[in-house]
Amino acid sequence: MTPKQRSRAMKRVKLRDGPLEMVVQRELRSLGIKFSRHVQNLPGRPDIAFPRAKVVVFVDGDFWHGWRLSKWAYKLSPFWREKLRGNRARDLRNIRRLRARGWLVIRIWGHQIRNNLSSCIDRILRALPTRPRP
Repeated sequence: MTPKQRSRAMKRVKLRDGPLEMVVQRELRSLGIKFSRHVQNLPGRPDIAFPRAKVVVFVDGDFWHGWRLSKWAYKLSPFWREKLRGNRARDLRNIRRLRARGWLVIRIWGHQIRNNLSSCIDRILRALPTRPRP
C-alpha cells in the first residue's frame, strides 16, 4: 500500500465499540450485569468499568495492543514496530495508574474472546464481589 492508502485504511479503524468489545458487553447485559463504558476520568478509558467494585476491563485487539509482539515484530516496518511498542508502553502505564488508584484491571485479548467467550465472562464475574463465584 502507498502511504496515502495506508492512512486512509487506518482512519477507518474503529477505536471503540469494536466487534469483540460489543460481544463482551452484550453477554454481560444478557446476564443482567450493569457497567459503565469508556469512563473518561480513568487512565486508558477502560472499555468496561464497574465503579462500585473498582474493576475495569480492557478488551484488547491482538494486533493493536501487540499480543506477543516480540514473536512477529520482525515482519513489520520500523514505523509499525515503534507504533505498537508505544501502544504497549501506554497500556502498561495506564494499568499501573489504575492499580495505584486501587482498581483491579482485567485485560482480555481478542483471541481469548474468539476462542472461549464464556471463560472471559467468568473471569469478569469472579472479579465482581457482589456476584456468586462459579
